[in-house]
Amino acid sequence: MNNDEPTLPLAGIRVLEFTHMVMGPTCGMILADLGAEVIKVEPPGGDRTRKLPGLGIGFFRSFNRNKKSVVLDITSEEGRVTAAELAGQCDVVLENFRPGLMKELGLDHETLSRRFPHLIYVSHKGFLPGPYEKRLALDEVVQMMGGLSYMTGPVGRPLRAGTSVNDIMGGMFGAIGVLAALRERDRTGKGQEVQSALFENCVFLSSQHMQQFLMTGEPPPPMPSRVSAWSVYDVFALAGGEQLFIGAVSDKQFATLCRVLERTDLLARPEYVDNAARVAVRPQLLAELGAILAAHRSDELAPKLETAGIPYAPIARPEQLVDDPHLKESGGLAPMQTDDGGSTSVVLLPLLMGGRRPGVRMPLPKVGEHTEEILGALRPKLHAA
Repeated sequence: MNNDEPTLPLAGIRVLEFTHMVMGPTCGMILADLGAEVIKVEPPGGDRTRKLPGLGIGFFRSFNRNKKSVVLDITSEEGRVTAAELAGQCDVVLENFRPGLMKELGLDHETLSRRFPHLIYVSHKGFLPGPYEKRLALDEVVQMMGGLSYMTGPVGRPLRAGTSVNDIMGGMFGAIGVLAALRERDRTGKGQEVQSALFENCVFLSSQHMQQFLMTGEPPPPMPSRVSAWSVYDVFALAGGEQLFIGAVSDKQFATLCRVLERTDLLARPEYVDNAARVAVRPQLLAELGAILAAHRSDELAPKLETAGIPYAPIARPEQLVDDPHLKESGGLAPMQTDDGGSTSVVLLPLLMGGRRPGVRMPLPKVGEHTEEILGALRPKLHAA
């Protein structure tokens, strides 16, 4: 772990986080990775996300690194008073609870900003203000509402994306809002409320397809049924049951692919003369290439495609990425001590700053590990009040 916090861009910024699950914790983790002191408030017994089974088992470890943990019962009067005082000592407050809950607790933006006008307050919600704003939302709900599931699955079979894309990106947009609000506060001295929402995030993901419709007047078909702009842009079955995506998106790349496959005879066929002609007979071309590729092994073909500059990709599974040579050698995976004293590998933010990856600076916190450190410093002020 690198003790480089003072040199990170958000060093000196203090964040109070009332979040659970994925969306809010992602926002807090991004700010923490960039150097902010992020104080995660957990209820007595700890955040329930810590103990989720199945597909949720990795949530807490994935989105809560570089944070401090404080146990505080904000449903009690004493807990609410303490939380409000602690918020006053922070620059940013994050929350992602159901609509109206923080207002019921007196920990909403309107209430806190009257006492602490410098606060930047980030609400992560299902919907921005409007007719849907009081609905409860999940990533899967907004994927269905926001066009993503329709575009992902085959016709008549909407299919959610295979990860929590809107939760994660919603947290990212929350963090972007924080960075902009901090910059504005530098000029005005005042904080503001930032809202990030799952539905609007998903619509943003679908915006290119919406624009396609507005430009053509034609409803865009789901991706599995789309008319590709490129003749060779598909997943092919190779020898031994392996699969490989290959994309030849120009006439030059198609010619190169034919040479790699030692089938330059295809270049003499008039129906394959250019990309437009090949798209017109794409099913025929893909069937022909499929028969050719079925005789090739991935471990033999992939190096040839790489050398030739042809875009390709194996169909990787998440468990294979744990040992991906590029991720390991480029520093994209880093060790982190877990809250049970063990160790795991975590995926770092996908960016370089000054030639380095913002990394892991502290162990994953135990439940309430920093309660005394944080609240102990607050007690004299509470007693004075």
